Amino acid sequence: MKVSAFAQVGYRTFPEDFEHHHDSSVDTPWRLADPREVRAAFRDYLDGLMLAARLGFDGLVFTEHAQASYDMSANPSLTASALAYATESEGIEVAIFPAGRSLGKTREPVRVAEEYAAIDTVSGGRLVAGFPVGLPYDACLNNGIPPIELRPRFDENLELILRAWREDTPFAWNGTFSQLPSVNIWPRPQQRPRPPVWLTGIGNPATIQIALDRDFGFNYFSWFGIKATGPRVFDRFWELVDRQELPRNPYRLGLMQVVGVADSDAEAVRIFKPHVEYLFHKGPGAIKAENLAIPGTISLQGLQALMRDPSDMGIAGKLRTVSFDELVDMGSVIIGSPSTVLERIVEVVRRHHVGNLHVMLQFGSMPRHAAADNIGLFAASVLPTLRGLWTDEPWEHHWWPGRLGGRPVPEAASVRAARGGR
Repeated sequence: MKVSAFAQVGYRTFPEDFEHHHDSSVDTPWRLADPREVRAAFRDYLDGLMLAARLGFDGLVFTEHAQASYDMSANPSLTASALAYATESEGIEVAIFPAGRSLGKTREPVRVAEEYAAIDTVSGGRLVAGFPVGLPYDACLNNGIPPIELRPRFDENLELILRAWREDTPFAWNGTFSQLPSVNIWPRPQQRPRPPVWLTGIGNPATIQIALDRDFGFNYFSWFGIKATGPRVFDRFWELVDRQELPRNPYRLGLMQVVGVADSDAEAVRIFKPHVEYLFHKGPGAIKAENLAIPGTISLQGLQALMRDPSDMGIAGKLRTVSFDELVDMGSVIIGSPSTVLERIVEVVRRHHVGNLHVMLQFGSMPRHAAADNIGLFAASVLPTLRGLWTDEPWEHHWWPGRLGGRPVPEAASVRAARGGR
C-alpha cells in the first residue's frame, strides 16, 4: 500500500461561534483574520508535509479551494513547486501529489498543463497529477462559471492538457471553451507521455467511468462518514470495474482519512477532539448544502444515482451540527492508540480494497507541535504495517511514478486495457 500525508492550509483561530454566523466557503470576512496567523498556518502546513516526507511517507497530497478559509491554497501548483524543490534538494524519494487542480473552473487549461509539467521537471519525474471536476461553490459562485458548463469544461480541459503533454509538435485547438491557434508548452513532463493522472470525486458514476475508461486512479474523501458513504461509493466503483472486466487492482483506488494517534485511546480523544470539532464545524462543515450541489453541476449519471439514493452524499452540508462522537462513529475520523488506529484503518482498506491511503494528520485548529507529534507517532507505529498491505498479492501499481516504484502502462495500451483489452 502507498501511504501519503494529506494536508490543507486552514485558518486555525476563528471564534467559538464562527459556524453560527459564517459560511466558510464564500463569506468569511477578512476582518476576522490575523495576518500573522495566516503566515504561521502556511509555514506549519509546509513544514508538516516536509516532516512527513523525511519520515518516509510515500507521497505528499494537498488540494485547492480558492476563497475558502478552511483551505487557503488557491493554487496547489505553488505548494507542489515548493515541495518538489525542497524534497529534490534533500534527495527524498516522495511523490508530489496535488489532488486538486480544478479543471471545471479554469479558463487557462494550457497554463495548468505548463505548471504541472514544470513541477514534474523540478521533481525529476515525481508528480502525480490530480484533477477534480471542482466543487460547485468554488467554480460557480467564486469563479463565475455557469453551472451547466462545469462538467463540459472539465472534459474539454482534461483532453487539452493530456494532448499538450503528449504531442511533440505544435497543434491547433478549436474547442467549445478554448480556441488556440498554437499549443506548444515548454517544458513537457519528465514522465513520458505523461505523469500518472488521478481524479478526485464524491462518487458520481460519470467521474468514476472516466477514470476507468482512461485508466486513471480515483480518489474519494471520507469527510461525510466512510461507514455510510464508503459502501455506496466503493461498491459502485468495483461494480463498474467488474462490468468492464478489469482486474480488481487496489492500487487504482485512493482514500483520504482524517487520523489522530496518541499513546492511548483516552489520550487521543483528549488531544484531538477540539481540533476535529474545529475542522468539521468551522471548515468543510460550514459549507451550506445548497452550495455543494448547485443545480446544473451534476451530470445525468450523478443525478440518477442521487435520485436512487438521496443519502448518497451522507451528511454533506450538515457537518456543523455533528458531534465528535458521531464523527468517530461514522468513520469521518479515526482516533485512538496506534493499535486502535491500525485496526480501524486496516478494516476500512481491506473492506473496500483500497491501495492508496492519504492520511490527514494536521487538521482543524491543531497547533504545530500537536501536528508534528501526530505525524511522528503515525510514521513510527502505524505506517510500517500499513505499507505491507497488498504485498502478498500480485498487483502492480500502474498509477504511480516509475521513479518511485510504479509500473506505468504506456497511454495507448492503458486506454485499450481500460476498455477491456487487458
